[in-house]
Amino acid sequence: MKEKEIEFIDPKVESKEHENKKTSLKDLIDGSILTREAMTNQLPFIIFLSFMAAIYIGNRYHAEKVIRDMTRLQIEVKDLRAQAITTASELMFISKQSEVFKMVKENQLGLEESVEPPFKIKK
Repeated sequence: MKEKEIEFIDPKVESKEHENKKTSLKDLIDGSILTREAMTNQLPFIIFLSFMAAIYIGNRYHAEKVIRDMTRLQIEVKDLRAQAITTASELMFISKQSEVFKMVKENQLGLEESVEPPFKIKK
């Protein structure tokens, strides 16, 4: 029987050969892809992209919150405008001379309506 010849490979040569190989699914799963020199050189850029993605997500949440607040305030303004119109119309109604006379009579204030028209006082 022949003895098998065993070759010893230099680890530096092996790592260079390993870098030249295409990335496989196994490398991705076991994490060895992250230890490659090309990947470690890109690490600051990857961190920057992660930071920018977090800023982008936060900005979107803030924009959605502002839009919700704006919609709520528009509805509130619409309701307050309707309430102001209603209050103004009620005030105009109770300010009419006939309504004032009726309210004076109901409350028995003892006031009488003037039958003489008003006149200007000349200086």
